[in-house]
Amino acid sequence: MKKVKITVLKTTFHTDLAKEYGAEGLTACPMMKEGDVFYADYAKPDGFCDEAWKAIYQYAFALAHGAGATPFYYKDWIRKPGVAICACNDGLRPVIFKLEATDEKAEIDYVPVR
Repeated sequence: MKKVKITVLKTTFHTDLAKEYGAEGLTACPMMKEGDVFYADYAKPDGFCDEAWKAIYQYAFALAHGAGATPFYYKDWIRKPGVAICACNDGLRPVIFKLEATDEKAEIDYVPVR
């Protein structure tokens, strides 16, 4: 298993939707900033948004286990092997992530309970 580099590409804010549906004072995601970098493998990186992780973890897991050696799906999504572009599931202020396979070996740092 390898580590996956996760880079925040964009934080977005849909003003029209937020005006109609958002809570008073809602802003762009307060947790993620463009350019932030995290490394993941089987587990959510420290400081990473729980909801964003739920939206992208399957791509991180797949890349950590060697998927994406050729472009994902049927070569009709991302042209670069080992890369996935994903977004969190916040419809008012989605964050866009680039996930990249690395050659860095992931280490399991816990003892399973048996």
